[in-house]
Amino acid sequence: MLYIFLANYRDALIDRCLIKVARRSGGHTEHILSTAGVPLFLDQVIQTLKLEQSSTPQAGSLVSGPAGGPSKNSGLGRLAIKHGRELSDKGFTIEQVVHDYGDLCQAIMDLALELEVSIEVEEFRTLNRCLDNAIADAVTEFSDQRRLINNDREQQALNHRIGTLAHELRAHINAAVHSYAAIKSGQAGIAGATSRVLDRSLKGMRALVDQTFAEAKNNVVLPASHEVMLIDGLLGEINNAMAFGADAKKCKFEIYIVGIGLAVKADRELISSAITNLLHNAFKFTRPGSEVTLTAYAEADNLLIDIQDHCGGLGAINREEMFLPFKQLNSGKSATGLGLGLSISRRAVEANGGSLTVRDLPGSGCVFTISLPLHSLTDTGLQGQPVQSDVEK
Repeated sequence: MLYIFLANYRDALIDRCLIKVARRSGGHTEHILSTAGVPLFLDQVIQTLKLEQSSTPQAGSLVSGPAGGPSKNSGLGRLAIKHGRELSDKGFTIEQVVHDYGDLCQAIMDLALELEVSIEVEEFRTLNRCLDNAIADAVTEFSDQRRLINNDREQQALNHRIGTLAHELRAHINAAVHSYAAIKSGQAGIAGATSRVLDRSLKGMRALVDQTFAEAKNNVVLPASHEVMLIDGLLGEINNAMAFGADAKKCKFEIYIVGIGLAVKADRELISSAITNLLHNAFKFTRPGSEVTLTAYAEADNLLIDIQDHCGGLGAINREEMFLPFKQLNSGKSATGLGLGLSISRRAVEANGGSLTVRDLPGSGCVFTISLPLHSLTDTGLQGQPVQSDVEK
């Protein structure tokens, strides 16, 4: 009887399956011996065949399911579902799901032929039924798991895009509100630098809305618009917008440009967004009454922008995890927002051929450094002069 043959040569059949899988997958065979792998499936087949040779043959279908299914509620079906889920979780392909059961069938046929063991027609039908039901249940579960994974990825991507849009709009709105408040209170003139900050913020909001409509209509991302710009002009605008954030935290804020004529060729909005996000982050975490500084200088062929705060240091925080979207590494009162600022800043800098890194100053604070390809450099003027702001401090 087939079930006796399978029971007697159980270990040999499993070994043959392992050899087949190893040849096909480069030695990755651990899933075969898992809690839902070939050994337990083989035990289910043996039990089904044994029951069908008993006085209650119908009991075999309770173990392996009827021909043509459904079999997911049977012992064999539940095992196959678990096996399909495990293979999906471990990153295997759907072909591997089918091969696992096909390998066992081939191993049984090969060994029976070598030992000249005959298999009755009804026993062969039962074996095929077990294999068909197991493959169907495992493949169905595998496909369901992959669909859930893909749906989850699509949802995460959508959340990230919406979060990024909201974050960028909020940054522009904050700059516009602070600029308007300064103009309204008389601290800044309607034709001065603060007015230009308000104008750029409103234009930035309009550009974001236009880009969102374009992406929704055409499913494309608008390309970056690169221009040659002097860093002192860009930082002067940022200084006027950020001065209010420093006042709110009651901390000192200074911008220093070491050298004259430092320029980059980049997308002005993206670089401005990256710097602004980093400064917002610095104001958020720096200690009240401390200082936030921005220093721009040339090193070799790169323009470096250091933004230093006095947050007390990073401690045991994983530096790279800080740049992951929706990652909040602080659970205190300062942990507000979506956790997108650092992620957006890094992507904006990298889109312009640069890099964004962070280094720890234990017990003091940290320094975020933007590195961009230098477009031109004229180092003949005064060094380390602070940028002046239109905002009274």
